[in-house]
Amino acid sequence: MLKTRVITALVLLAVLVPVLFSGSPLAFTAVSALFVMAAMWENQRLFNKPAGLMIAVIWTAVFVFLSVRQAPFSLPMLFFVCSAFWLLGLVPCLRFGLPATTSFQSGLISGIYAVGIFGCFIAMQYLYLKSPAMLLSVLALVWAADIGAYFFGRAFGRRKLAVTISPGKSWEGAIGGAVSVLLFAFACRFVPALADTFPALLAKHENEVFFVGILLLISAASVVGDLFESLLKRRVGMKDSSHLLPGHGGVLDRIDALIPVLPLVALLVSRW
Repeated sequence: MLKTRVITALVLLAVLVPVLFSGSPLAFTAVSALFVMAAMWENQRLFNKPAGLMIAVIWTAVFVFLSVRQAPFSLPMLFFVCSAFWLLGLVPCLRFGLPATTSFQSGLISGIYAVGIFGCFIAMQYLYLKSPAMLLSVLALVWAADIGAYFFGRAFGRRKLAVTISPGKSWEGAIGGAVSVLLFAFACRFVPALADTFPALLAKHENEVFFVGILLLISAASVVGDLFESLLKRRVGMKDSSHLLPGHGGVLDRIDALIPVLPLVALLVSRW
């Protein structure tokens, strides 16, 4: 399993890193479209919805159309809607649970989550067009939260964060993830070579309290994204959202923490 996981990661890096730094928005859009299609297909599976491939193709076509036109990327409305959907529609599910997959409410949540996924990829494109360093630094913040949570949780985890959703997560791990995010952000802020990253620009445009508050919000949002996908998988008895990425599960398993984070960051960046 570890060998398969490493090979898949190396293949993905061999494809994604050259595209990220190619300076070609078209190449970035083409690769992103493949992941959009996979994520939307997995979303249909997690909600036991029919015509998964057809729905995925439609979402991907819309993504490509908007990406090629690029006009909507100057508007923060989609990012605001995605953030509002998370706050008002999806986060409450972590407290109250999900309805039966056959219910109307489940279909509504499926649509809301699909918009969140779509907004995540649009935000990814938006941040990439700002600069690859901007996008990469936001991804690194989420990775820092995940890595910090893992190691702090293993070392100090005692109090369960959401035992019925993801028994392995702890409050100590979540705090460790937040500390890791802050440490990475302060490194970006004070290292001249990282002046074009999101944390450095955040410090430039916002005051100290807002700087720390946004970073803590990003850390919390990444945990929420992870927990929500775990809740979806637990409801339908799936370990992974799919097996498209050998050793890693599905695309949603890799980007779940990014889905609420990227639109939130893009909304903030659109203010500058």
